[in-house]
Amino acid sequence: MSKISQGNIVLLNEWLAIKKSVERTSDNTIKAYNQDLLQFLVFLTLHTGSLGGERMLRNVSLKEMRSWMASIRRENVSPRTLARKLSAVKSFYRWLSERKGFDATIVLSTRSPKFEARLPRPVSEEAAKILMDSVQVQSLEPWIAARDLAVLILLYGCGLRISEALSLKRKETPLGRSMRVLGKGGKERLVPVLEIASKSVADYQQLCPFELGQDDPIFRGTRGGSLNPRQIQKVIERTRMQLGLPSTVTPHAFRHSFASHLLNSGGDLRSIQELLGHSNLSTTQAYLAIDTVRLMDVYRDTHPKAR
Repeated sequence: MSKISQGNIVLLNEWLAIKKSVERTSDNTIKAYNQDLLQFLVFLTLHTGSLGGERMLRNVSLKEMRSWMASIRRENVSPRTLARKLSAVKSFYRWLSERKGFDATIVLSTRSPKFEARLPRPVSEEAAKILMDSVQVQSLEPWIAARDLAVLILLYGCGLRISEALSLKRKETPLGRSMRVLGKGGKERLVPVLEIASKSVADYQQLCPFELGQDDPIFRGTRGGSLNPRQIQKVIERTRMQLGLPSTVTPHAFRHSFASHLLNSGGDLRSIQELLGHSNLSTTQAYLAIDTVRLMDVYRDTHPKAR
């Protein structure tokens, strides 16, 4: 921190504040942005040999951008991680150049490293059923077994992110036929609730030994605090190992399975996009790229010119 000018720290904090308050960027992403930009600013300061402040940022050269990226590569980070760091720097410069009125083309045109996109792998319908049945016997405490099952059913049956499931508050229960979910970027969506999901949450609440206020999240840890996502991850890890399932079976895989199985059953991309809370259809398409064959089948079966 001492190697970065105070002015640049102020600019970074202003940008992060806007990301958080206006764009509703998640805390984890804010933390990553902060680390990535601090690393970039330290590099520039050391590379230029001065505390150049805003002038240093304005005059960054293509050579310096390449040197920074080379220094990151020497840390043996993956191309995906480097691309993420560059994306953070570009986002900061896009805001800074608009605010200060200078040309940031050199930074914004810096090419990102190529990497192979990792597609999420859905859990098969049979594996999902077996795993949820097995989760119920992982704990000797009935309320914990009911809790873990309820969370998994919300992921698989409603397509929630684990953070969304664990933020469900007492005042939002009992669940009706639909629920409002506040997702990434503060985007709200309406999600249908299956009867089994509503019942599993109600069963858990009946067994839960803790008194909760209306604004308290309903899912609790063993000592009564808010449930940590890591606890659900550990339960799934333990269960999949017992069943011999691959390491790709994760909480997020259940959310992907929700979407994938809907598509396989005839659901359309626009509806799935809304249910998942994706801002762009392209995100949903990438999310479901593994089902391209299914999409082509739907196209051939339904397009007037293909019949």
